[in-house]
Amino acid sequence: MFTNLDVFKTAMAMARHAGHKQAVSAQNMANADTPNYRALDLPDFQSTLRGDGHGLRATRDKHLHGATNNSGAEAAERRAPQDPNGNTVSLELEMLEAVSAKRQHDRALAIYRSNMNILRASLGRT
Repeated sequence: MFTNLDVFKTAMAMARHAGHKQAVSAQNMANADTPNYRALDLPDFQSTLRGDGHGLRATRDKHLHGATNNSGAEAAERRAPQDPNGNTVSLELEMLEAVSAKRQHDRALAIYRSNMNILRASLGRT
C-alpha cells in the first residue's frame, strides 16, 4: 500500500538543502572582512529538485554515470558589487539568506510531520 513515499524523501532533501544554505551563509558572514573573498550562493531548492539538466546525477553508488552528491547543489560565486578591498559579502543579504534557510527548514519539518500524522491516521495509530 505505501510502497512509494517520495514526499518524505523530498522533505528530507529540502531540510538538507536548508542546512547547506545556512552553512554557506555562515561561511560568507565569517569572511565578511576577508580581502578579495567572493561570497558564495546556492541555487534555490526548486531548481535543484528539478535538476535543470546540469549533467547526469547518480542516485545510487552502482550507477555508471554521474556522481553522487549529498548536498544536492554546488555553491557558486555570487555576482555582487565589490567593496574597495575586493570582498563581495553583504551582511544584510546574508541575514536575509539565513532567515530564508530557517524558514525553508521549518517548512520541511512541517511537511514531514504532517505526512507522518496522515500515515499514522491511515494505519489507525493516532
